[in-house]
Amino acid sequence: MTESTLKNVGAGQSPAPTGSAPRPAEATSGSPRRGAAQARRRRTSKLIRPWALLAPGLIVIGALLGWPIIKVVLLSFQNYGLRQIVSGTWNFNGGANYADVLGSAQLWQVVLPNTVVFAILAVTATVVLGTLVALLLAKLGPILRGIVSSVIMIAWAMPAVTGTYVWSWIFDADAGIANQLLMSMGWMDQPFNWFTNRFTFYAIVLLNVVHHGFPFVAITVLAAFLGVPREHIEAAEMDGAGPWRVFWLIVIPQLRQVFAIVIILSTIWDFKVFTQVYLMPGGDGANRDVLNLGVWSYTESFGQNKFGYGSTIAVLLTVVLLIVTVIYARTILSQEDGS
Repeated sequence: MTESTLKNVGAGQSPAPTGSAPRPAEATSGSPRRGAAQARRRRTSKLIRPWALLAPGLIVIGALLGWPIIKVVLLSFQNYGLRQIVSGTWNFNGGANYADVLGSAQLWQVVLPNTVVFAILAVTATVVLGTLVALLLAKLGPILRGIVSSVIMIAWAMPAVTGTYVWSWIFDADAGIANQLLMSMGWMDQPFNWFTNRFTFYAIVLLNVVHHGFPFVAITVLAAFLGVPREHIEAAEMDGAGPWRVFWLIVIPQLRQVFAIVIILSTIWDFKVFTQVYLMPGGDGANRDVLNLGVWSYTESFGQNKFGYGSTIAVLLTVVLLIVTVIYARTILSQEDGS
């Protein structure tokens, strides 16, 4: 035996058999097939694990939201009223409800213009005012900024019902301070009923919705604006860019995703605005000229007991919201890909 073999024997180790071939590298490190299988399992686990963690919440959300949506869609294909509620029967009429709604002059001449035009004006005014307030807050010191932010958040925290009654009182035809102020200034000779006219009605609703919604936009944009690197703004200012060019060329591109989220949420909220319209004098259906899709669906369902017809209007409102949201989201994403 060699000297190394004798040392091994002396240390209590068995000598390696003479002439034994060394083990191949595959046996020590694992076969390539086994390594590929393990990599596949790891990738599958990474894909499944997040969904497994989200599954309980998704199931609850699906049960709470999915079934009501399915129920509304089913009702939209039925002539469903009090008789069907009492008897528990189904009375399918195909697409008759959709034909009636889409063929209604009320939809095209009153309801849809009220809904779409108001939503465009409300979203624009809310985002613009909220952004201006955010820029103002960014110029304030930390203490004053916290105080002002807390004050404006009161408007957002105020229930929509309370805010609507306050604005109704301000523009009340008999005791409203708006009429009293205008008459004291000599701009009006007698009180004016703001709620009988379609345009002045929605002007008040616009004030109500913008007043209630701009704090959310302001705080959201402020948080994103404070995260913009100051070096970029200072470099643009050193190059001679004015405040407007700095905001438009430096700030806006970095806040594009924030503005996308804010605009999409505001669009959803303002398209289906209900409380601010329904609680205004005449907004409960008494004045047919001020109906929007949300209130029209409610009044047809619970005022006329035409639940199938009202469900059809609700489905159409949902479809319009989905179309608007998808178009805007795709536009933003395409701009992100191209930039």
